[in-house]
Amino acid sequence: MKGFEKINLPNIKNIIVVASGKGGVGKSTVSANLSVALARHGFKTALVDADIYGPSIPKMFGIEDAKVEAGVIDEKQVMFPVEKDGLKIMSIGFLVSKNQGLIWRGPMASNAITQLLENTKWGAIDYMIIDLPPGTGDIQLTIIQKLNLTGAIIVTTPQEISLNDVRKCASMFSNPDLKVPILGVIENMSWFTPKPHPDEKYYIFGSGGGSNLASEYNTKLLGQIPLVAEVGEAGEQGKSIFSQSNKDIIFVFEKITEALT
Repeated sequence: MKGFEKINLPNIKNIIVVASGKGGVGKSTVSANLSVALARHGFKTALVDADIYGPSIPKMFGIEDAKVEAGVIDEKQVMFPVEKDGLKIMSIGFLVSKNQGLIWRGPMASNAITQLLENTKWGAIDYMIIDLPPGTGDIQLTIIQKLNLTGAIIVTTPQEISLNDVRKCASMFSNPDLKVPILGVIENMSWFTPKPHPDEKYYIFGSGGGSNLASEYNTKLLGQIPLVAEVGEAGEQGKSIFSQSNKDIIFVFEKITEALT
């Protein structure tokens, strides 16, 4: 987008935002595990938690108590990202108490995310994944305007109420003044399969939502993630899904990574 001074991140090859129209659809879970999958494929990967008001990435990686180290390089004060699971991770959660709520207006939050991106010493990165907050507010617009984005991934659940909100999010990226390519759609909580009956699928939130959305925006359905207890348990334990025994979930994220790269 023209007319805005871009943040200079010359050593980062690809910047991909992960977005959703509403909270609770598993966007941060997708961001975290997609980042780990990229790192497992040998890519130098960074993960940015851009949800200023509700950062969840530190919890998902078990690094809530981590503190960012600072230093001076070429007379400029910089921060060094926290490293875990082969990733370079940055979140506002590292800079404030985990129980502290940020009561900031939009411009202040936008300035914070700009500094988080610009003043961090990233090094050479193949893929930077940015976990956006839900919706279409100031932080999303700041990132779109100030970064040269490779594209966006849209996360949804199958039910229509989720799709209605996600369409608004997708339309933001396809706005003629913004023009961010939508790289694909990921449908989360696609179906439930009980452990005793691995061949059965129950579409408790409906079906076809992700593929319909992908068709509407002329993009592809990157993957469908089933509703599995291990995914939530991994996040609660501060681990990625690759630490779990469920091979189906691991296979899904591997296929999403291959489709993306």
